[in-house]
This record gives sequence, C-alpha cells and structure tokens, in this order.
Amino acid sequence: MTTANAVDRTETATIAPEAPGFDVAAVRADFPILAQTVRGKPLTYLDSGASAQKPKAVIDAITSLYTHDYANVHRGAYSLSEKSTSLYEGSREIARRFINAESTREVVFTKGATEAINLVANTYGRSFLSEGDEVIISELEHHSNIVPWQMLRDEKGLVLKVVPITDDGAFDLEAFKGLLTERTKIVSVAHVSNVLGTVLPVKEITQAAHAVGARVLVDGCQGAVHIPVDVQDLDCDFYVFSGHKLYGPTGVGILYGKEALLDAMPPWQGGGDMIATVTFEKSTWAELPAKFEAGTPPISAAIALGAAMDYVSALGLEKIAAHEHALLNYAQQQLASVEGLTLYGTTPGKCAVMSFTMDCAHPHDIATILDQSGVCIRAGHHCAQPVMERFGVPAMGRASLGMYNTRDDIDRLIKGLGSVRKIFG
Repeated sequence: MTTANAVDRTETATIAPEAPGFDVAAVRADFPILAQTVRGKPLTYLDSGASAQKPKAVIDAITSLYTHDYANVHRGAYSLSEKSTSLYEGSREIARRFINAESTREVVFTKGATEAINLVANTYGRSFLSEGDEVIISELEHHSNIVPWQMLRDEKGLVLKVVPITDDGAFDLEAFKGLLTERTKIVSVAHVSNVLGTVLPVKEITQAAHAVGARVLVDGCQGAVHIPVDVQDLDCDFYVFSGHKLYGPTGVGILYGKEALLDAMPPWQGGGDMIATVTFEKSTWAELPAKFEAGTPPISAAIALGAAMDYVSALGLEKIAAHEHALLNYAQQQLASVEGLTLYGTTPGKCAVMSFTMDCAHPHDIATILDQSGVCIRAGHHCAQPVMERFGVPAMGRASLGMYNTRDDIDRLIKGLGSVRKIFG
C-alpha cells in the first residue's frame, strides 16, 4: 500500500478505551511485566503472536503449586500427590470446557502444538496412510505444520499438496476443493495465520474434507487465543494449540482428538504412565488420554495453563476479540500514514496480526530501532518462509496484539516507525 508521511506523536500516559465493556487498564494491571520501562521508555509489547505475557493468576498458580502442593501426579498414595493430581486433571477439564470437547479422554497434554502435530503425523499418519495417499496443507502454514508432513511424505511416499493464498492473504477455498480427491487422507491447516492474521474457513474446509473421507487437523495456536473454539461445532478431527501463546507458560500445549481416532492410534512414546502392564514379553497401553502422556508430564505448566484458560474465559473471548479488532482497525489506519510501508494480509475479519515491510530499511533494522523506544515487534520470516516467498520478500516486521494492548501502544509504534524513516529515509 502507498502511504503518506508518518505521524509524529508525543507519548502519553493515557490509556484510551478500545472497545465498550472491556477494561484494558484493569487487564494491564494483571500483567506485572507491563509496569516496567525499557531503555527509559514504557514497555510496549507487540509480540504476543510469538509468545504472550503472563497474568498474575498464571504466575500465582505456579508459585502456589511449588510452595504448597507439589508432588508427582498419578503415582503417590499420599495427600500431596492427590492434590497435585487433582489440580493437573482439573486443568484437563478446564481445557475440555475451553474448546468444548466431548470428554477429557479427548484432551492430551503435550509440550506444545509442534509436538502435538508431530504426534498425529507419527501415529495416525504412519498407521493409516500408504504410498500415493495425499496430505493437503496451505501456503500460509507455520513450519510446524509443514515439516512433519514433509518427513512423513518422504518416509511413506505420500503426495503433499499446497492450497494457494490470494494476494490479500485469503485461503483459496475453491482451489482447495479442487485439490481434494479420493486419495486425500489428511488436511492440516491453521485456524489463523501467524503472519497475516487470516482466519481460515475451518468449518467449510472440514465439511469438504470429510466428504472425501479425509481427516482434518487444525493448528489453533493463533486461533484459540483470539476466537472462541468449539471443536464439536467445527467437527475437526484434531485441534492443537500451545499454552504460551494463550497467556500460559511455555512447555505445554493441548492435542484434542476425537476419541475414536485416539483409541485407534498407537502410542508415540513409551515409558511410565502410558502403560497398563509391562513384562519382558509384552506391554499393554493405558486408557486415554494417558496412552499419549509418557513419563512425568509438565505438571506445573499444565496447571498454570488451566489458570490461563480460566483467566481468558472469565474476561470473555468475545470481549477480548472486540477489543483486539477495534485496536487492529485503529492500527491499520495509522500504519497507512507511514511512508513506504507495505502491509501484508488485508482480508476482512482478520485477527490482530500485522506484518509489514518498509522500503527504506530491513525488518531487523526496524525492530532494532523500535527497541530503542521500548517497542517490541518481531522481525524475520516468522517460521513461515513459504509466506515470505509468496510475497517476494526475505522477511517482514510483525506487530501482534494481545488483550493488554492499547492505542498508546500503537501510537508509540507509529512514532518509532517515523524514526526509522528519519534514519534510513
């Protein structure tokens, strides 16, 4: 997009409301890290798409566990273990409610979405796909939803098909339907693009895939944090997301799978807790979901993820989304005033992710200069190199919004981009 001169704004301590009924000042007060300054400037965190900051409720959940209730789960016949197990399994129930799974048997704790996708590729994919079968992904996928399928393709002799995206970053639904055949076995797509903010028509994708007998996996890393998720309504076969993007801790995520599919899949890793019996001749597997949770699980992280989901649910994802969309509209209007800036991904209804380039500076230089003003953005290929190739650039800057961002944050971003123009222009 061709733009005019950048607007030079002075910093202000005022936090303006971005959406009716959403108290962003109160939300910000729940995130201790946001109270600090960086290089003498207010911290302006615009990298939630990479990893969101953590509210006090999440921090307190971890502290409380290690201070009062910690023990290994499922294995101790004493009160601490019983309490820790109750908290851990309680988080599984919170996750079930959060995505409206039918049963906690369908909710598996993993290290994150990457492990969850690899789990499906290495268990369902290896068991049920044969040479010549097809897997469909899209042009806007994160590397974590590309590489596992390439590895499976090379091992099994599969065909990997890629759905194109349009110039404005939309998923080409008609092109997708044209790629479907009776050999299509898995469709694996993002719910929301981590680079463009595009919201994919997951329900329509699932309906079309099921019509040819294919299974559908949805990478919900950017979806679960911005959009209410109902896996029964979407009817997807698998849904994955990571805790750290959902205001929770790192090292934990969720794999949802329909119970019949998880039952039919072999375990991925072997060890404690995923077994029913072990002899030197044979082992048998535990019931779901334990079959897929070998070894000591991420106990504190899973419990804290439950606290994060409860925190988000209490605020209301609909209210959070309204706040973020209002802020996104404001941000895109302001970015249009920055000379020489190109914004990528302009589909209607997109989520609060803005990727851009400037004609005067590399994204890494842009990010470095913004950091001098306390503004944190991402710069690089965002683990989505095919998207960069699609738009003919080596890298992009990315400002991704969270529930705690304000118009003041956007104003500081725009002022910082004005500094970039002055230095390199």
